[in-house]
This record gives sequence, C-alpha cells and structure tokens, in this order.
Amino acid sequence: MTDTLPTAEAAVPEATPDSSQRPRQLKRSIGIVGGTLLTLSCVTPASTLFVVVPDLFGSLGTATALTIAIGSVLCIAVAFCYSELGTLIPSAGGEYAMVSTLAGRLAGWLVFVLSLLVVMIVPPVIAMGTADYLTPIVHLNPSMTGAGVMLLATLAGLLDLRANAWITGVFLVLEVIAAGVVALLGFTHSHRGLGSLTSMQVAGSGGHTDTVTAMLVVSGLAIALFVTQGFSTAVYLSEELENPRRNVARTVLATLAISTVIILVPVAAITMGASDLSTLTGGDISAMVTAWSNSAVGTFVSLCVALAIINAGIVMVIQNSRVLFASARDKAWPAPVNTVFSKLGRFGSPWVATLAVGIPGAVLCFVNLDTLYGVTGVSVTGMYLLVAVAALLSRRGQHRHTHAWRMPLWPAMPILLIAVLAYILTQQETSYLLWTGGIVAAATLYWAFYLRPRRETRWLVSIPEED
Repeated sequence: MTDTLPTAEAAVPEATPDSSQRPRQLKRSIGIVGGTLLTLSCVTPASTLFVVVPDLFGSLGTATALTIAIGSVLCIAVAFCYSELGTLIPSAGGEYAMVSTLAGRLAGWLVFVLSLLVVMIVPPVIAMGTADYLTPIVHLNPSMTGAGVMLLATLAGLLDLRANAWITGVFLVLEVIAAGVVALLGFTHSHRGLGSLTSMQVAGSGGHTDTVTAMLVVSGLAIALFVTQGFSTAVYLSEELENPRRNVARTVLATLAISTVIILVPVAAITMGASDLSTLTGGDISAMVTAWSNSAVGTFVSLCVALAIINAGIVMVIQNSRVLFASARDKAWPAPVNTVFSKLGRFGSPWVATLAVGIPGAVLCFVNLDTLYGVTGVSVTGMYLLVAVAALLSRRGQHRHTHAWRMPLWPAMPILLIAVLAYILTQQETSYLLWTGGIVAAATLYWAFYLRPRRETRWLVSIPEED
C-alpha cells in the first residue's frame, strides 16, 4: 500500500496535446435535497425490502430484524468514515479516490475493483425482480424484463442529473408509501409480540423449528451491511453536490438514518405479523400483504415495488457511470479507453460510461446470478474495511489541517470497525471468499504488470477543485 497520492497536484498528467488542461470534472448542479433523493433511491428501501430481505428471512427467520439492526449500527461507523473522507476528498471516484489518496494507489485500485464488482452485479440482480412484482397485471420473463429495466435506466442516466433527481424523487415517494403500507398491515395483524424479534427461530425442514445461532447472525451481517449500502452514493455524487464540504456528510448521515427506518420498521412488522414461522421463513411478502388485506392492496404494493426497482436501476446506472468516468479521467486504462470513457454529453453526463455500464447490465440479466449476493456481501465488507483503514490515516500530514467534516471518537471508531469487519469476513462461505479473492488477485496482477510500471502516466487520482 505504497505510492500514496497525498494531493491532486502529485498526479503527473499523461503526455497528450491537451496535457496542459486540468482534468475534466462534472458540474455542480444539485443541493442536499436532490442529493438525498438520489442517494435514498440508490439504497432503494422498498426493492431492498422486497428483493433482498426475503433471502434473509429464509436463513435467519425471526433474527432478521436483529441482524439488520446490528448491521445498521455498524453502518453508523462506516457512515462516519465516508462523511469525513467524502468531504476531505470530494470526487466522483468515491471510495477509490479516498483510499488512493490516503492509503496508497494499490489499496485504492483494489477498492475500485471491489466497488465496480458491486455496482455491476447488483443492478441486474435487482432488475430481474421486476417481473415478480408485475405478476398481478402481466406475466413476464424475468430476464427479458430485467434487461428492459436496465436499458430504460441507461436512457434516463443520459439526462441531466437535476432531472434525474426529480424523476427518482417521485418514484421514491411511491416506494416509501409501499413500505409504510406493509408496516401498518404487519403491525395491525400481529400474531406475536415484540419478543419474537429476538426469539432466534427459523423454520427447518420437515416442519421443525431450528435455532438461529450467533454465528449465523454474524455470517448474515455481510448481507445486512449491503441492505443499507447505498448511502455511499453521496460520496460518488460529491463532485456534483453544491458545497460538498458541508453537504456530503449531511447527505450520507441523513440517508442512512432514513433508509434504516424505512427498511427496519417493515421488517419488524412482517416478523410480528406473519401467520406462522413457515410463512415468515418463506419470505413471500406480497402474499402476506394480500392475506392481511385484499388483492387490490397487494397489487398496489407490488406495482410500487416494481417502480422502486426501476428507480434503483436509474440511480445505480448514474452512480456506476460516475465511477467509470472517474477511473478513465484518472487514467486507469490504456489511452484510447480513457479518452472514450471520459467523454461528457450535452447534458453534462458521462454518456459513454453510462452506456458502458447499462448495456452489460442488461446482458447480465440472462446470466445465472444465484450466488452473487454472497460475492457482493464479501465485496461490500472488504470495501468498507479498506475505507476504514483510509479513515484511520485521514489525519496525517497536511490532511490534518484540511477543512473537512470530522468524525467523533477518532481513531477508536475506525479501529473498532476494522476489527469487526475483518471478523465478519472470516465467517463468510469459502466459495464466496474464493470468488472475490480470485477477482482481487487478477486485479493485483493488472496493477503489478500494467499500472505500477506506468505510475507516472497511469492511475493518477485527481481531486476536482471546488467552485
């Protein structure tokens, strides 16, 4: 983890006719409200609740709410790290710009690979869930529907960011309403008390009741961290936020708080309202909503969830394109690739990078992605671990005196976070660790044989200037 880039000026530009120009940067066009709407939409509470949480119910049963609550508490420490680093280094590169500047270029490169792995896999996985929630109206092929959602999100991602903030804001209202309806129905049809939230039971095979062990909860924390992971989008948008030194931290912390409530409250309601343990473990939330009310309400909620998934696709494509744009601007690839991916369109969006993440996402909808939630959980945990390391180094040298939001309880907060995240990684399934480790190993070879030998002209992480 050497070759640290302490400042943007340390980067040596590639020798081209335009080398006298400063790196291209995105325009600042959104305030804290628009940034929060976009970031909340990337967390996409309703689609997370209806697509990701059912898998947790299947393995953790009544311990699902407790696991998500523990994960949310851990995310407070993570959010503190993101808030400090995001205001210290406001770049569309997000995690990799922060980690490269503070912990070294290799660490930043590995964070970039982990973040790219997450943002390329998650949108198509969630998009394929759209067909399930359109079933009350029409039966569609999940892969074809998911591909259509990804292409629609790509087209929306080509628009001005301010326009997308309003589009996603409208969709966000609908998904919050859907989550509220689920919470209300669950609590009003409660079959068990608050004690069920800590009863640690899951339906086993043959109708037996199994106990959820502490180790299962720890293993589930990787996915629980992913449940609210989208709050990091505020850091990716920091280059386009007005007054990032103030608004990045506010957006990160506000988004985490709001999304935790929107997700955790309905999870508690579902746990208490499910008619029996088998129904809860089955995780069919739409069927539970219909049983608690009627088919019309069930259809309304399903349509809201379908819109939420489309909303998530739009924001994730926006986020992913900014990461790819920033990597090209920082010269992570051969020169022709960097030139293409750093192009900006008439609306100020990185249009080539947007197409480069949206179209492959549509193709991935036709690939079997059953095991990739586990890989994503490992990647998110590893990414948070490296961000925590960078936060531990954020007050060295000249960075000590840079104007930025500063987290409380430093350095105890990042040290504790590093220890907990490292332990969570040790409890993940070997296959998920091997898949993620193989990708990281390949990325390290790319670093060793291409980026490092060209360190004067490649992987030059720049920090955009504030207006």
